[in-house]
Amino acid sequence: MAEFDWTLIKSFLAVAETGSFSAAARSLAISQPTVGRQMQLLEAQLGTSLFERNQKGQRLTLAGTDLIDEATAMKAAAARISLGAEGRSQTLSGVVRITASLVVSHFILPQILAEIRAREPEIELELHPSDDTENLLYREADIAVRMYRPTQLGVITRKLGVQKLGLFAASSYIARRGSPKATTEISRFDLIGFDRSDLIIRGMSALEIEVDRSFFKLRCDNQTVYWELVAAGCGIGFSPLMIGEKDPRVERVLPDLEVGELPIWLTAPEALRTSPRIRRVYDMLAAALSRAVE
Repeated sequence: MAEFDWTLIKSFLAVAETGSFSAAARSLAISQPTVGRQMQLLEAQLGTSLFERNQKGQRLTLAGTDLIDEATAMKAAAARISLGAEGRSQTLSGVVRITASLVVSHFILPQILAEIRAREPEIELELHPSDDTENLLYREADIAVRMYRPTQLGVITRKLGVQKLGLFAASSYIARRGSPKATTEISRFDLIGFDRSDLIIRGMSALEIEVDRSFFKLRCDNQTVYWELVAAGCGIGFSPLMIGEKDPRVERVLPDLEVGELPIWLTAPEALRTSPRIRRVYDMLAAALSRAVE
């Protein structure tokens, strides 16, 4: 059998994980035809079909399924090699990839990253806004900002503080509808909810306000869009105080109500502790985010 390189296995795993050549191409930042050619080459070298097309995209064949474990092991080995090499790098120049939730990426990180760029112009920053969990040990990101305590082995992590949550409504909505004076009045107002997530329903239940999904006549899971719906006057919504209190379009509703809080954790692979570049960005993010939640 002819030798094949890691790039082919990497593309194979991307197709297996995403279910299509086009989605795999986007995740790998290459073209769809390139992914297609790579899969043809890998199948020719292995002498078997790895995928079969169905209505939803690409589905693994039995041979493809059998290859998954070995391919995943190769991915892990490649990541360990990369992490080890990165940990021995002593330069401040180069790329640092950061992942954070959509709302943190949109509302909190831009100013912080501007400060880092001004202070460390040789460091290139990549921001990956995502509410999915990125695997740091596979080098999908170098640093992650999490709203939960990471439990993955092989990472360093630091709790930076908590984001207190509150209720907010646009000034235009309050002028039109008023605002509740007590939690018992909330059901008379328009609250914006999440679509598939039950996070708000569970949070309201903790406040002894029992509602179901149909209570929210407007629902959206994308939290940056969710906030724009609040600011546009669609109804009352939930937000970290560090975001809501800085937006001149909205006012806080029931300010004495303790809605809850979300922790902020900063994490990176243990192997990158000795990388000056990544350590520098990690420390600057930690300092800036700690100030933001004070």
